[in-house]
Amino acid sequence: MSYHLEFEHWIPFPPERVFRFFADPHNLPRIMPPASATRILRLDLVPPRHPESAESTVGEPNLFAGIGSTIVTSFRPFPALPFRALWVARITEFEWDHHFADVQEKGPFHSWHHRHEFVAEMRGSAPGTLVRDLIDYEIGFGLLGRLAQGLFVARQMQSIFTHRQKVLQSLLA
Repeated sequence: MSYHLEFEHWIPFPPERVFRFFADPHNLPRIMPPASATRILRLDLVPPRHPESAESTVGEPNLFAGIGSTIVTSFRPFPALPFRALWVARITEFEWDHHFADVQEKGPFHSWHHRHEFVAEMRGSAPGTLVRDLIDYEIGFGLLGRLAQGLFVARQMQSIFTHRQKVLQSLLA
């Protein structure tokens, strides 16, 4: 059975700044809940092509995960337990200051596709960015997977994105 989640969060920073923060995989452990103890084990980065309109403002392209990049992390799926899980993600889409997407090549899900979108949006008179996450995933394992989804996976996903929303503004400040 497949599941779809959407999360949105507005922050008072320009899309270019927010996008670059997320496109740098070194920031991933910083936005994950501390209890997950997320670690980057390996980065095989393929720098994205510079956008013609932003040659001088992009920054160091070798920091960003363009299409074909592989990010290998480990984390604690159940923080109370001592074992760690491996996650191998590959970047499949990348459009400067707009979106990028990753798929799971190896990890806890049967399938995983996560599209990160960044949209300029005014809130009152304040300019900012709407960060939107669109996630499609399958747990697998039939009835056992559906049970896991109902018992803890959905709650854990909500917890991860709630944490990120709490810390993101201070990380960008």
